[in-house]
Amino acid sequence: MNARFLTVGESLTDIVVNADGVHSEYPGGSPMNVAVALGRLGHESHLLTRIGPDDRGREIKDHVEASHVQLTPGSVDETPTSTARATLKADGGADYVFDLVWDPDSRGLPEQVDAVHTSSIAAVLDPGAATVADVLARYAPSATISYDPNARPDLMGDPTRTRALVEAIIARADVVKSSDEDVAWLYGTDDLEDVVASWRELGPAFTVMTRGGKGAVGFAASGRVDIDPVRVDVADTVGAGDTFSAGILHALGERDLLGSTHAEQLRAIDTDDLSAVLGFAAGLAAITVSRPGANPPWSHELT
Repeated sequence: MNARFLTVGESLTDIVVNADGVHSEYPGGSPMNVAVALGRLGHESHLLTRIGPDDRGREIKDHVEASHVQLTPGSVDETPTSTARATLKADGGADYVFDLVWDPDSRGLPEQVDAVHTSSIAAVLDPGAATVADVLARYAPSATISYDPNARPDLMGDPTRTRALVEAIIARADVVKSSDEDVAWLYGTDDLEDVVASWRELGPAFTVMTRGGKGAVGFAASGRVDIDPVRVDVADTVGAGDTFSAGILHALGERDLLGSTHAEQLRAIDTDDLSAVLGFAAGLAAITVSRPGANPPWSHELT
């Protein structure tokens, strides 16, 4: 089914520096990537973000609109567009340095959506984090809430303080997806799967942890599922986790499991369905990592 989504969070310009020192610029930001992926999959995709009226902001606006994403009316202001400098490592991962302003204007949001997604910096960085919390509270009675902590240590600071903020959002979420690197930074432990499994006690219907080249693991009331990695030649991993989140939401929509009227069915998701949802998300992310930058696939590429 084609579903209605609102994604809330930062958009910025990724300045990618490869191993040879060559610079390339791409529209980026974890939440923006999710909105773009959902738009490319044929859904009604709205994005509450903050970009400036400069060249980088116009490029981001063109990029999201070309992917059938609708910017909410307050998403453009007079502040310069934020940037993230991503220096690629030998394994295809990236180290980030941010120049970010996050103070979104939430006017003009859609009346109804099936799901709201937020992630990363937007959910914990003041002053915009308060706006994100208000938006989640507004839609929680009627929409599925999806969250990806997507830790950015350079901006999030002390992991203990950030962990409390993350857990507060997890407590109001229905679907939580994280990565092994995020959990290790937030909790400082090797018992990563135990942490992600324990998040379900805070309220989500199911929780997921991606493990890079080792696949993913999910936890629901029906049990645990393990997802094998999808083998591809990796260009870089920028946007992989965001595409995975979009894949989860798409697959839940296909199963008519989004929105408050389907909350009980979502909580009762069985391991076969959860495996299929996460397997689809992994396959979608594999396409993204096979090409440079955050470039999620279009629906016609899925065959």
